[in-house]
Amino acid sequence: MEEAKLNQLKQFVEQCKSDPSILADPSLSFFRDYLESLGATVPSPASNKEDSKPRGYVVEESDDDMSEEAQPEPVHVQEEDEEEIVESDLELEGDIVEPDDEPPQKMGDASVEVTEENRDASQEAKGKAMEAISEGNLEEAIEHLTEAILLNPTSAIMYGTRASVYIKMKKPNAAIRDANAALEVVVINPDSAKGYKSRGIAHSMLGNWEEAAKDLHLASKLDFDEEISAVLKKVEPNVHRIQEHRRKYDRLRKEREDRKIEHDRQRRKAEAQAAYEKAKKKEQSSSSRRPGGFPGGMPGGFPGGMPGGFPGAGSMPGGFPGAGGMPGGFPGEGGMPGGFPGAGGMPGGFPGAGGAPGGSGGVPGNIDFSKILNDPELMTAFNDPEVMSALQDVMKNPANLAKHQANPKVAPIIAKMMSKFGGAK
Repeated sequence: MEEAKLNQLKQFVEQCKSDPSILADPSLSFFRDYLESLGATVPSPASNKEDSKPRGYVVEESDDDMSEEAQPEPVHVQEEDEEEIVESDLELEGDIVEPDDEPPQKMGDASVEVTEENRDASQEAKGKAMEAISEGNLEEAIEHLTEAILLNPTSAIMYGTRASVYIKMKKPNAAIRDANAALEVVVINPDSAKGYKSRGIAHSMLGNWEEAAKDLHLASKLDFDEEISAVLKKVEPNVHRIQEHRRKYDRLRKEREDRKIEHDRQRRKAEAQAAYEKAKKKEQSSSSRRPGGFPGGMPGGFPGGMPGGFPGAGSMPGGFPGAGGMPGGFPGEGGMPGGFPGAGGMPGGFPGAGGAPGGSGGVPGNIDFSKILNDPELMTAFNDPEVMSALQDVMKNPANLAKHQANPKVAPIIAKMMSKFGGAK
């Protein structure tokens, strides 16, 4: 028997091993009978139902199936019902007074030049105020101190003294205005301990504990006295409670914000993953619907297909294995066109195989496939798992051709096939 026909026989046997359902073809009944006469057991078609399709077969799906497949899966990110953070009531010690809302007291004009005569008169008015304070006449003391301030509006001591009287009268807002004025008269007394002390005590009366502590500590540094120390003992515990309370809820708010940021990150990640999966399914669906051959042409300079009938050139039907292939595909991928039984027959093929072109699956384009089948190098290459794996890789993604061009086994095979197809008309 000729070597070429022996090779074809070997290919057919290998095909039967990989896909026994081929023997169910009615045209091979004589061959089944022969095998059974030798005592062989031929699998029934039902037992091979799942394997009955050639591996190069592409299942066409309806538009409805594709639309269902293309539907993105809903993004599920666990939602956490975050309750609004409501601060608890803070229990503080110490008595406070209602804010005084009387019209602002009279203030002097610090830009006025104070004469010696006015300075002396201011001191005299202050003396009367101190006498009224000692007698408990606070309203009278305020009147005398207001007179003294108008005569000498640059005196921080006058403002500070009137502020201390307002504190005795439980008018903290009026006291704060006088204390501010005393601290603003920088020409006479830029560091008025009395101003800080009066303002600190007034803030404590209003329950402004942190402001009170700040002013009282400054006053204590400038001119410490027992009254400042006593007020600080009442103020500082409340300041500590306020600061701890603030730190607690700042921490809770930050944790809540961190959870919100993490939740948003997980949601964006899930959406991106869903979009990726959708695009991947769409690409896979698009690839499965493409006609055989290299989609869009061969990379590296063969747009539309390889010369002589590679995919897209209109000559070799179907293309390479795995992408529709020649009808039936190469050996191991569904059979050669007109070559092995069930594929339409090949000139000089096996008995009952269907004969020359014109039968099922013929050879359009007048390609002489005997050039391939009679080429021992090509037939040997088709039996090489490495070569077939590389060809299948290229069929799945034509761009992968570039990574196989340096392969000494694959590159020459592709070049030789191109030369043989190039002569087809």
